[in-house]
Amino acid sequence: MQQRFFSSARHLYRNILKPRTPIRATAKPPCDIFINHRGTDTKKTIAGLLDDHFFRMGLRPFLDSKNMKPGDRLFEKIDPAIRGCKIGVAIFSPNYCDSYFCLHELALLIESKKRVIPIFCDVKPSQLQVVDYGTSSAEQLERFSWALEEAKYTVGLTFDTLTGDWSHFLNTATDAVIKNLVELEAENSSKKSTYIVQARRERDEKFSIH
Repeated sequence: MQQRFFSSARHLYRNILKPRTPIRATAKPPCDIFINHRGTDTKKTIAGLLDDHFFRMGLRPFLDSKNMKPGDRLFEKIDPAIRGCKIGVAIFSPNYCDSYFCLHELALLIESKKRVIPIFCDVKPSQLQVVDYGTSSAEQLERFSWALEEAKYTVGLTFDTLTGDWSHFLNTATDAVIKNLVELEAENSSKKSTYIVQARRERDEKFSIH
């Protein structure tokens, strides 16, 4: 059943999204997937591998180390990338909650009403908590805690970097992303069709009055 799901997702991806050979842009949104991660924990492992895997699939991932260059201002590049992305992949790791930037990115993804796929890497959801180090305001701490709770109660993936099957995980994560992209594409198409029908109806009613 799981293999059938993977095949179906890839089939829909090829036929609906029709990926082209990607060209890596330095920092220009839009992107398909924003990878939210703790660099010291996952940049050289799971985050980097996912970015490469997505890119090879024809998707447009945003990973700060790949899409930004020296001299770029963080918020000026990252915030627009988040607002312009289609899906967020949040990679939670043991030191994730120690990073202001990780929590800010997560909060912005949630506030922007983006779909977020959580990946719990070497950590359990119950272990993730926002800690007050005295560097964030009470309002920021509340914002971060709210976003973290939203993500913790979203169905995601788990992975143990010591015992997990890397190949299977990369395929599973990719298919989860593709399935969500396909669903978003279908929703947007439906909304567009509804808008066109309503516009035509309003136009017809306007002319019928005259």
